[in-house]
Amino acid sequence: MASSSGASSGSSLIQNSGSEEDLVALMDQRKRKRMLSNRESARRSRMRKQKHLDDLVSQVDQLRKENQQILTSVNITTQQYMSVEAENSVLRAQMGELSHRLESLNEIIDYLNASTGVFGPAVASTLVNFDIGPSDSFFNPMDMAYMNQPIMASADMLQY
Repeated sequence: MASSSGASSGSSLIQNSGSEEDLVALMDQRKRKRMLSNRESARRSRMRKQKHLDDLVSQVDQLRKENQQILTSVNITTQQYMSVEAENSVLRAQMGELSHRLESLNEIIDYLNASTGVFGPAVASTLVNFDIGPSDSFFNPMDMAYMNQPIMASADMLQY
């Protein structure tokens, strides 16, 4: 019996070593499978990160283009503003000059109207002696109705 028990214990050792080897092989297989799964997961993660990076780079390029377009638009608008501002400055100066001229002309008209009583008949008599005749008052500047009216203008008239 000892031989049979020895034989059976030897076979159980063989079975144990076989099942241990199978267990080790199974664990190695699971470990390899887990490693492959981890590698695949890491590869997918790297691909997602790369795609995200590419998207961000593309977005940066797009924003730079938009920024450049906005800067160009701002520069053009600034140039137009400066041009309009310069034109307005010239127009304001012209308006001031024209207002000053108008004021001077109105003063001359006021002076002539005020002095018509003193110089009026003498000037009128010399103009009538040109053989035009007293009925043709077109050539007599003192008889012209517009000479007795002040010239009126305002800055509102010059605005569009």
